[in-house]
Amino acid sequence: MHLPEWTRTALAVATVSPLLLGSAGIMASDDSLDVAMLIPGEIDDNGFMEAGYEGLLQIESELGATITYRDRVPPESQALEQALAALAAEGPDLIIAHGGQNAEAVLAVADDYPDVQFSVTQGGVTADNVSSYEVLQEESAWLAGAAAGLMTESNVVGHISGIRVTPGLKGRGGFYHGLMHTNPEAEFLTIFAGDQDDTELARRVTDAEAEAGADLIFTMLNAGRQGAIEAMQARGDVHQFGNVREWHEEYPDVFVGSAVADVSMAGFLAAKAMQDGSWQPGEIVSIGLENPDAVRLSLAPSVSAEVRERVATLTEDIAAGRIEVHTDYEGPEFVVE
Repeated sequence: MHLPEWTRTALAVATVSPLLLGSAGIMASDDSLDVAMLIPGEIDDNGFMEAGYEGLLQIESELGATITYRDRVPPESQALEQALAALAAEGPDLIIAHGGQNAEAVLAVADDYPDVQFSVTQGGVTADNVSSYEVLQEESAWLAGAAAGLMTESNVVGHISGIRVTPGLKGRGGFYHGLMHTNPEAEFLTIFAGDQDDTELARRVTDAEAEAGADLIFTMLNAGRQGAIEAMQARGDVHQFGNVREWHEEYPDVFVGSAVADVSMAGFLAAKAMQDGSWQPGEIVSIGLENPDAVRLSLAPSVSAEVRERVATLTEDIAAGRIEVHTDYEGPEFVVE
């Protein structure tokens, strides 16, 4: 669903009239839940930001809430704080700040609006009127790394992301530890290239990691992922694991799997808790592999039964606590000249 252009706001309009706040669908009744969302990116990025927006639409359709949002806000402190303040000034029941890059901005603004509740998705921060809801994408990323360790033929596995935010760092760390669990001799190439949405940058970095020997690459990108897809289609000898949603049905020639982490559920569950009275400030709610609708490793039909069976066993081990998913990484970073 795409809304009229005037509903989509950026830094340039971060402090304009509240009439420019976006909304979708039929407005709910006066006593319904009022939810606003800050999206530091674009709602049609085929990735993390779009998933958050879809969660907001679910809040409207399933909870009957009134919704507003701001997207295209640069992930910079001043811009995020201004956008949050503009949303909070309208007095919604709940503001969902979608993405860990909003965490510090929420903490800076929340004190000024004590009657508004804030939830950060993938943020891990709390305060008197702040909670966090986290879909544990590092768990599906760990499984993707484990599968990559079993499947690589070159014994070189890559990872590409854009900006160094906490969820991305945790996902990278999870993938690395999964890789080391099944193939401790594999070489790991990892880079945060600086932009989630730059297709040309993603294409160039993909080619560089492929030239360095990687035959499987885990991409944690948004709109920039298209550049990685096109680079792999042109080469034909490199494949990728995607993230956030399933990709192999759309691009069967490129994707061998996807570390699914349906981050739309984080915002939805926060709003649902607000509606039913169970929302609490000062808590971090985690959603992991025990909820396969939210977190799982999806594998393409071409993946062998042997790999599938191993991944199924590892999934059970993580969910049961027999394997701890570590998210640290202190190894070398890949550099593109």
